[in-house]
Formats: sequence, structure tokens, C-alpha cells
Amino acid sequence: MTGSCVAPAVLVGIVTHNRANILPKAIQSALSQGYSNLDVAVLDDGSRDETSALQSDFPAVQWQKWESSRGYLDARNHLMRTASADYYLSLDDDAWFLERDEVAVAIAYMEGNPRVGGVAFDILSPDHPNPAARSAPRPTSMFIGCGHVVRIQALRECGFYTPSPGLYGSEEKDLCLRLLDGHWDIHQLPGVHVWHDKTAVARDQAAQHRSGVCNDLVFALRRCPLPLMLAILPAKMMSHLRFAVRRHLLRPCVEGFGLFLRHALAVWHSRNPVRPETFAEFLRRSREA
Repeated sequence: MTGSCVAPAVLVGIVTHNRANILPKAIQSALSQGYSNLDVAVLDDGSRDETSALQSDFPAVQWQKWESSRGYLDARNHLMRTASADYYLSLDDDAWFLERDEVAVAIAYMEGNPRVGGVAFDILSPDHPNPAARSAPRPTSMFIGCGHVVRIQALRECGFYTPSPGLYGSEEKDLCLRLLDGHWDIHQLPGVHVWHDKTAVARDQAAQHRSGVCNDLVFALRRCPLPLMLAILPAKMMSHLRFAVRRHLLRPCVEGFGLFLRHALAVWHSRNPVRPETFAEFLRRSREA
């Protein structure tokens, strides 16, 4: 743990892909934080727009560029593995802080609670725009990728993001479950907000849904203890079907099932379930969220 005279080091990592128009707002909100020991890193994951031209506008930022896209999970893992910091703060390229003290509040809480491995900011978005008053932190099942802080020590003990066949979905759920299984806790900071704009740029709803369905089933197969897995997998499939019918997403849902089935044997061989009591606690927290 860092000594009392020096604030713990925090790296704010922003992975971006073809969002030069909105990325500056995320960067500026991070640079404006009133925290004394903070670095900001942007990893450009193969952008083909004007993202590279922004470097001259933000000389204080650590810039990295991959010539071809490897995906945001590989990019986040790279930033976390190479960080010479005590904490990693993940901020999406279309997300930003609303005040100047969110980092200070999160780090002060984690420093005072050394078994808290990750904290979730209170996420606002166009479909959830109303801020809440700040209140006491509380246990939660998981954080959201667009705005959270994780303790580097906890990541090194429990592992980083685990790839899945789909490119999107369930990565935070999988990571948080493993942190809980490693006796680290996850807490939410009510009222300590991050705005997630959910820009439509570089988003394909059908592809995201297909990937999300696949990865949710992979999560159950890979992490759920037996015999609970035998009940949860078909229950998840029925739930996804009902949702897809209501939202007119039946085709990408069925394609997600197919993607899962094509990789099920390989996922089974990578199976590493958590303890039954961990999974039960995760479910309990999820229901209370």
C-alpha cells in the first residue's frame, strides 16, 4: 500500500475506436479531476477517423495506437497489465465525469476498505438520466465497464478479462464473479456519477445482441457450479428468447445460440467454476440491485 504522504497512483484508461468527435469530452473530464496522482492513457484500437489528430490537443495524455483493431477487452487488459499504478479506472470513450471529485471519492473509499477490489460508479445515461443524492456505499454484484475502479493487486491475484467467443457482453460479470470468489468485494458508490452517452457511432445492435447472448451462455457454462449449471443454462436460453421476441431481435438471438454451440466444447475445456457460495452470493446481490 502506498505511503500516507503520497496519494495512491491511479491510471484512467480510455479505449477508443472511431469516436474522435466525442472522445475529447471523456479525456477532458478525466484531466479535470482534482486528484493529485492521476495519469490518463488513451489506447486507440485501430481507428480510421481523426482520432490520431487529437494527440496534439492533449499532450498530458499517454497515447498508444494499434494499427488494427484487437477489441476493447484486449486493449483494457493491456492497459491494466502494463499499468504502474495502484488502481485502474476504466472510462469509456463516450463517458465522462460530471464533477471533479469522483476519483478522489472512489480512492479514499478503497484505501479505507482494503478488501474492496472494485467500485462501481453510479451510471447515468440517456435512458437513465436522473442523478441521485450521494449516499453510503453498498455491496453490489458487479461494476459496469464504462465507469469503474479496480485494484491492480486484486486483478493480479484473480486474473484479468477472460476472452469469450463473442466480442461483447458479460466480461464485467465474469471478472466481478472471480473477484468475489477470490475474497475481494465489489461496492457501488450511489450518487457518484459517470455519464455514459451510449453514442450510436461504431455500434451494431444486432451484432451486439448476438454476441451478448453467446457470452452470457458462455459465462454460465464456464463459471456456474454443477448441478446448478444444468438448470441455469436452459433458463437463460428461455429468458433470451422471450426478450428477443419482445424486442424483435429473434434472428441475432438464434445466431447467438449458434455461436455458443459452436464453441461450447472449447468453453467446457476452459471451465473453471467458482465456489457454490460465491455464485449464490452473486445471484443474491444481482436480485437486490
